[in-house]
Amino acid sequence: MEYIDLHLHSSFSDGTMSPTQLVGEAVLEEIKAIAITDHDTIEGVAEAFEAGRMNGIEVISGVELSAYHAETPMHILGYGFSHDDQSLSEKLQKVQQARNERNLAILKKLNTLGLQVTHDDLAKFSPTGQAGRPHIASLLVEKKIVKTMDEAFAKYLRKDGLAYASRQKLMAEDAISMIRSAGGIAVLAHPLTLDRSMTLLPSILDALIELGLQGVEAYYPIHSVSVRKKLIALSQQKGLFITGGSDYHGTIRNGTRLGGNNKKQQVPYDLLATLKHQLPELRTNS
Repeated sequence: MEYIDLHLHSSFSDGTMSPTQLVGEAVLEEIKAIAITDHDTIEGVAEAFEAGRMNGIEVISGVELSAYHAETPMHILGYGFSHDDQSLSEKLQKVQQARNERNLAILKKLNTLGLQVTHDDLAKFSPTGQAGRPHIASLLVEKKIVKTMDEAFAKYLRKDGLAYASRQKLMAEDAISMIRSAGGIAVLAHPLTLDRSMTLLPSILDALIELGLQGVEAYYPIHSVSVRKKLIALSQQKGLFITGGSDYHGTIRNGTRLGGNNKKQQVPYDLLATLKHQLPELRTNS
């Protein structure tokens, strides 16, 4: 059987590997197709397309947008859109500006706490300029302010942390519209992070479907086989596409492997084939 991984992060957001390196890793893992779904940016898609062509790996355009539905935070994955769509690029630039403003607010709070961290320090951890809280966490570890990234989030960066700062919210309807207007498909990422009991999930999906949601990420490392079966059944009941991926970040996140940690987590290529069959304009490098 052939496999895919449609949830990868590169150094253009908070991953440790370049798009080209991720393609190389996919070759080693014998993965047939991948999508690089960096947070709020598509800057790495063109490089991934070219590396995929050079290495004989199918690459589908991807992005992961942090959004809210009412007061519920969620991540919306976008696939198969035109990565050179001007309107999408402009909207993502505004999202990145909000991210940068948040970073500055966090650094200011850390300085107020007596911690010597600067924007120049942070830039070293994000050479592409797309920095976020994981980069700040890495900076705090490097400066020996904390021992681990988990400690950095627990003490300083999560919602009740000492240096937490909110940012301008991107609403789910806007995230979905951005993706679909560029010709892509909008998918709810790792749904169990919204509702582990899955009791509220059907109503959440109904609301998101009204906004244009088209798929659910049923294959994900924290989803057991039984949970995945329930998610697939729910998705099919609601007429949603099924996708999946590892959420691989490279060395920044231990315990996650490109393509899945074991055979039970591998995502079959048939899911992508279904997407391409029913959405023939889906953009890939093939």
